[in-house]
Amino acid sequence: MDETAEVTGAHEALGSNGVDRDIVNGLTDLVKRAGLISQSIADSFDIAPSDLLALFKLDEVMTMKELAKHMSCDASFVTTIADTLEKRGLARREPSLTDRRVKNLVLTPEGIAAKERMMRELAMRMPWCYALDEKERHVFLALIQKMLAAGIEPAQQPDGGEPVTIAAATSS
Repeated sequence: MDETAEVTGAHEALGSNGVDRDIVNGLTDLVKRAGLISQSIADSFDIAPSDLLALFKLDEVMTMKELAKHMSCDASFVTTIADTLEKRGLARREPSLTDRRVKNLVLTPEGIAAKERMMRELAMRMPWCYALDEKERHVFLALIQKMLAAGIEPAQQPDGGEPVTIAAATSS
């Protein structure tokens, strides 16, 4: 197979028919819109979007390390988030009952109420909440979960060869 055919095959594997490009464009636009909505909601609570994410992810009692894992961030960053949530009266730090070196972050009653308001606001403003019916939201969720469960490894070429990379697909 000559180099032109290999590049052509790589472009086909990447979905040069436009569907994959349209998915990327649509997903990018959806993520941007969700980010703008999240920023607006965070502003209404006078907190940063990362603080809003923490509020969303925080359930019951959670160690700061667990929260960092749920947020996919460094544990040291959660310290800054915890400072903000405490300052706003939304959460408090407590020593772990099993390991006094570990700090738990716990929502206060005000934090629980704020989280409920935030969830109502998200439900009113996120496009999947109002543009999709209940069945479509379940399908959307299932598709998201399927893609996330697939991991981060690049797809293999149909012939079982090496993974296609952008560099390989675009080189001439």
